[in-house]
Amino acid sequence: MIRSIRAEWLKIRRSRIVPVLAVLPVVSLLVGCINFYFNRTVLQNGWYSLWTQVSLFYGEFFLPVLIAICCAFVCRLEHNNRNWNMVLTSPLSVTSLFAAKLFIVGALILAAQTFFVLMYGASGRLFALPGGFPMEIVAWSLRGWFASLSIASLQLGLSIRIRSFAAPIGIGLCAVFLGLGMYVLKIGMLFPHSLLTIGMGVLSQKGLTPAENGAFLFMNGLFVLLFAVWSIRRMKNEDVVSS
Repeated sequence: MIRSIRAEWLKIRRSRIVPVLAVLPVVSLLVGCINFYFNRTVLQNGWYSLWTQVSLFYGEFFLPVLIAICCAFVCRLEHNNRNWNMVLTSPLSVTSLFAAKLFIVGALILAAQTFFVLMYGASGRLFALPGGFPMEIVAWSLRGWFASLSIASLQLGLSIRIRSFAAPIGIGLCAVFLGLGMYVLKIGMLFPHSLLTIGMGVLSQKGLTPAENGAFLFMNGLFVLLFAVWSIRRMKNEDVVSS
């Protein structure tokens, strides 16, 4: 497993994915800050009002797209020159391969989340918002990261099966709107993208009850497991399209 993670890291450490991890959070934060600046007379809840603006664009749209990009990126090399054929016939287990890719995507998204929260804190200081940095933001960001793992598990399965770089990202973008609809219908716990909305406090900053928090963690863990099993079984039983 450790060797698989090292191999995946070697593939991406000097790649173009790092600028993407910075650009999307920066763009979403800038859009949110501009919106906050021009509506400060209405948005009177300080740090929390700023969070509603920046997390709306980032958590609802940019982060799911970023997850899809990362998943497509870590599968890109295998799709080139029929490399899947070589990988799947190597002594490396399919389970280790999938787990290593999910670990790398999770690490990339955690780095993006950390960068986003740091920029959010700097923006709050720039706006001279009253009071200290709210620690709830850290909890929301960590919950958002955990929810991103269930999305990543799904997107990895799509990126492994689909050779096109753009198609899984397009599917992920469509899933964003489906998740938003399910959140509005109060059934957000039943879809990974809705869980991201709930976890990050994108549309509601109301804290989760212990029961809701338990359900949130359980559903995310369940989605990660289900999508991982689905992907691993297909990789074992079917040929990956690599030509």
